[in-house]
Amino acid sequence: MLELTAAPLTAETFAPFGEVIDARTSPSFAINAGRTQRHHDLARVQTLGENAHTLINIFVSQPVTLPLELTFLERHPQGSQAFMPLHGERFIVVVAPAGETINPRDVRAFVTDGRQGVNYAAGTWHAINSVLEHEGEFLVVDRGGEGDNCDEFALDIVVSLNE
Repeated sequence: MLELTAAPLTAETFAPFGEVIDARTSPSFAINAGRTQRHHDLARVQTLGENAHTLINIFVSQPVTLPLELTFLERHPQGSQAFMPLHGERFIVVVAPAGETINPRDVRAFVTDGRQGVNYAAGTWHAINSVLEHEGEFLVVDRGGEGDNCDEFALDIVVSLNE
């Protein structure tokens, strides 16, 4: 059983797995006659393979109980997958580097602050959406198209928070 304590999510610590989406730390510029600040190009959407296209979805997730018990991680080898909370939902992020297998020593856990999102790079292993406290709604951007784009890897993991 792999036991992890989720660390605060930062762009630097998450960089090997994708991008943190956080308008509070990104450059921006005014648009719409100065009434809107545009935080531009916050993450790179990857859509690989035949007839691939970008999907924009809303996921509604039920809260998990702690400690979080996981029995697998998944990956999407043909595209990135971004999760952005819509109402300040905190969530746990469990990731491992892209590859055919997972080395338990490389698995990391993070907890968002409710205003951060993540963009998992294509092929990055990650846990299913694990929202804390209450039901959450997430804007999810990922790949649609031909081919199998979801693999699972069995791994027993327990994640706790250091709060």
